[in-house]
Amino acid sequence: MDVDGRAAPVHVLDALAVPETYFWREIDQIRALVDVVVPQQVKALAGQPLRIWSVPCATGEEPLTLAMALDDAGWFARAPIEIHGSDASGAGIAKARRGLYRARAFRNLPPDLKERYFTPRGEEWEVAPELHQRVTWSTVNVMDREAAAARARVPIVLCRNLFIYFSEKSITHTVELFARHMVAPGHLCVGASESLLRIPSRFDLEEIGGAFMYVLRPGS
Repeated sequence: MDVDGRAAPVHVLDALAVPETYFWREIDQIRALVDVVVPQQVKALAGQPLRIWSVPCATGEEPLTLAMALDDAGWFARAPIEIHGSDASGAGIAKARRGLYRARAFRNLPPDLKERYFTPRGEEWEVAPELHQRVTWSTVNVMDREAAAARARVPIVLCRNLFIYFSEKSITHTVELFARHMVAPGHLCVGASESLLRIPSRFDLEEIGGAFMYVLRPGS
């Protein structure tokens, strides 16, 4: 992981990446997105696609969790929604594209959702193709300004459990990039153990649907 504002070589990122993630992680924030933010955004977009970026997505559990929550709530049948998952680790993205997961990834996922969206394949479980195709994948390092800016032009960004590895300088750099390129009103989700309160930013911390998010208001 980058910790000082520089983009590390790909092989270093693969070696340092922490793939410890799982389905249904910090689900209160995902539910708040699905129940409150997505309806607002869909209404404002008036038929235009709602685009959501998950970065870093590690091996895919987070954007697939979002896809499950949206599908369970019936949103894919009601509105055009695009989810993109990115990570600096090429190995992580390769695994996300395969869509195969071991038992540890399911420790928080309700059993009925596991049965609905996954099929056993030996010692692994394969995500249902119709859900898997809801997410597109790419290798992106947020320290790569050009690549990150191209993906950040969306109203919802999930950037959870990345900043715990970053220096304050790198957090500031990344948050400034998001603020410059995200569509306002925009919602930035960070991890439960992360905070932007120590750095200057154009985002305001708000409680939405019982969860905290950083909100970028028009003109801020």
